[in-house]
Amino acid sequence: MQLGSLTLAYENRTAHLAASAVDALLKEAELTPKPALVDRRGSGAHSDLTLARMYRSAYSLRAMFAAMAEIASDRMPSQGLREQLARIGREGERTMLVATGGFNAHRGAIWSVGLLVAGAAMCRASATPREIAAQASKLARFPDRYAPANESHGSQVCRRYRVQGARGEALDGFPHVVEVGLPALYESRMKGISETHARLNALMAIMSHLDDTCLLHRGGMDALSAAKKGARAVLIAGGSSTSSGMRALWALDLYLLSCWASPGGSADMLAATLFLDSYQQRTWETQVPNSRPLQGLS
Repeated sequence: MQLGSLTLAYENRTAHLAASAVDALLKEAELTPKPALVDRRGSGAHSDLTLARMYRSAYSLRAMFAAMAEIASDRMPSQGLREQLARIGREGERTMLVATGGFNAHRGAIWSVGLLVAGAAMCRASATPREIAAQASKLARFPDRYAPANESHGSQVCRRYRVQGARGEALDGFPHVVEVGLPALYESRMKGISETHARLNALMAIMSHLDDTCLLHRGGMDALSAAKKGARAVLIAGGSSTSSGMRALWALDLYLLSCWASPGGSADMLAATLFLDSYQQRTWETQVPNSRPLQGLS
């Protein structure tokens, strides 16, 4: 392959990763009905967010994801790379806040999806979701020596309730994405369930397992326990594609709205799930036009 072809392939992969990341954020935002989250119905338990703001935020992050992919391409995890990515992420957050008028729409996704974008850029194009998550995990293990000193709400919640939070999820290789979200998504598709219900089932699976720090921050352990129980009820009833499953989902939505608690951490994990799925689909379509990948994680 000539140098010009290599350059084109490199640029296409960077754009491909950025497009997959933005696509995942848009798909997560649009998915309806999500319990107490922003969707096509309205703002859920978020007085400061709308679907339009979620759109603006997602589109504003395309350049950030592209920069992350470019700088991580074909490199090994290292302290220097971790800190370069963190700097790009902070710049992306500032861009997001400008786009949304100062409202945090995707701070959690900048961390989780950003790490996975970098992990994918470090891997061969045919890497599996598990391999990508493993590379992202190696990156997350390096500390960011230039991180702001102020403690986030998520860090406070992790310390108070002794849960892992977003950082722990990354350190463990994104188990709620690779072992929960993606299998639920693939299983629903194999049953012939519509894509909307497949994604809702993936969200319910994630919610039923995740110690969601957003729920803990807003509603404490009671809200988290009720959310896990409610999400399990949806799945036990046959999932969101069944009438009983949807009734359970509406009940969960009403409860979370009543205590103004939103499963934002679960939404971030769903976005990460949809990123790996979107990236895998786009990669396969590039290599074998008009085809679809065999779903798998190993």
